Amino acid sequence: MPIFEFTCENCGWEFEELLRNTDTSEVSCPACDSKQISKKISSFASKVTGGSSFSPSFSSLPSCNTGST
Repeated sequence: MPIFEFTCENCGWEFEELLRNTDTSEVSCPACDSKQISKKISSFASKVTGGSSFSPSFSSLPSCNTGST
């Protein structure tokens, strides 16, 4: 289940909720119990395991030629 980050529009409290789906209608602020919340845009973390020797090389990508000199 994904963890979503929220900000309460009433008191400004920032908090996280573990939700089964993206329905936020039942989420309320743990500080003031307000339902006036907004979902924050957040990044995620991942863990790479194993012995892969793959290493992307961005130097092999073609350069962007905008045509301006």
